[in-house]
Amino acid sequence: MSKFKTWSYSAATTFEKCPKQYYHLYVSKDVKTDPNQKHFLYGNEVHKAAELYVRDGVSLPAKFNMFQSILDKVKRIPGDKYCEHKIGLTKDLEPCGFFDDNVWWRGVLDLLVIDKDKNLATVIDYKTGKSSQYADTRQLSLMSVGVFKHFPEVQNIKSALMFLVSKELVKEDYTSEKIDEMFEEWSKITHRIDTAYQTEVFNAVPNFGCRWCPVASCAHNGK
Repeated sequence: MSKFKTWSYSAATTFEKCPKQYYHLYVSKDVKTDPNQKHFLYGNEVHKAAELYVRDGVSLPAKFNMFQSILDKVKRIPGDKYCEHKIGLTKDLEPCGFFDDNVWWRGVLDLLVIDKDKNLATVIDYKTGKSSQYADTRQLSLMSVGVFKHFPEVQNIKSALMFLVSKELVKEDYTSEKIDEMFEEWSKITHRIDTAYQTEVFNAVPNFGCRWCPVASCAHNGK
């Protein structure tokens, strides 16, 4: 079995929900999620439209006009804007490129704004779900660790999960002196993943998502 090399927010949270699903998606890679599912296609379309609108001023497609008012507020945030910005960290949490040989964690920031005058960053992740009810702000803490490492001049980060459909913002603020605290939970999760690789044990964990799980061979699939 290959060693545990790289991870992302989505990979780590998949492991949390079900190590067996993680194994098939990220280790053996004998199962893939269907990129043609409606919610994947819609999410990709929205993210691309938002990227082009905020970065290049390209008009939104008519079907996404309802997002213009909230994206206009995003465009007015002062600072240098980076859309769909890819970053990486080594296992020692040192900054590196997304595709570097020593990359350990990978993240893609939907929108990063750096205000050099205030040593402030804004991190926004677009969401296309209909509600913020199950929002996971841990994603924001993880992305913010990456920003602090790549932009050491940044002292404070304002971040948000931006639910475009429901026009909700789930906000979190972070300071650079709390990086260790912010990463503590992720350190525990990655240790569990590393242990699973070493022991070659990726047990199934029945959960609410079993009915949509792509691992058809699992005894809990569809239940």
